[in-house]
Amino acid sequence: MLSLLFLTKKKKRTLEETVLLIQQGNRELLDQLIDSYKPFIAKTVSSVCRRYIYESDDEFSIGLIAFNEAIEKYLPERGSSLLSFSEVIIKRRVIDYIRKQTKNQHISIDITNPQQEEESPGTVIVNELSLDEYHKKNDDQLRKEEIIHFQKILTTFDLSFSDLVENSPKHADARKSAILTAQTLVANQELKEFLLEKRRLPIKQLETKVNVSRKTIERNRKYIIAIALILSSDYVYMKDYIKGVLDV
Repeated sequence: MLSLLFLTKKKKRTLEETVLLIQQGNRELLDQLIDSYKPFIAKTVSSVCRRYIYESDDEFSIGLIAFNEAIEKYLPERGSSLLSFSEVIIKRRVIDYIRKQTKNQHISIDITNPQQEEESPGTVIVNELSLDEYHKKNDDQLRKEEIIHFQKILTTFDLSFSDLVENSPKHADARKSAILTAQTLVANQELKEFLLEKRRLPIKQLETKVNVSRKTIERNRKYIIAIALILSSDYVYMKDYIKGVLDV
């Protein structure tokens, strides 16, 4: 009877609840989850490598490590599912791996030995597309995935991209000030948790941490929230935008 009750409870546990237990230190559940999602990992890695990936392949090992990383970093309050979040992480890590492999190897194809193409990691991809084209194609895809993911999170804060365009500070100095305010918020665990849990800016508390007036914070509220969400997540391309603003 007890075992039946346990199984019933186990069936009702969501994936996100399982991840929470893993993050609290349940290593047995971690091993079970990774093992059960190996087909998902293989499929995701294969979509990047453009060939079927076996568990014996190095790329699959990269995918396993990335899936584990996604489990560790996953926060359900950000609005995405574990699988959509982990898919982004896996693709990013595998692409980084392929780049390093192709950069560290001198690839030369002997036309008298067509089998040589199969002997060098990444050669199939590099031979089908130039390396620059391959990087651009995957960068564009990951950038698109970041934007889609970010859009979903913005909706949970009752925000949209059009809101950000309309409320973005017009002057460079004002944008820098808003970004620095967002950085201060993210660096403070209490303020960051308030933002993610309450879905609103802790203006009163934030005012005491920055050299910016309450009126300015309120005027740039939507922009500060958006920047804070980017800084709190694994958004590589949008973080580059932030760096670009600060470097101007």
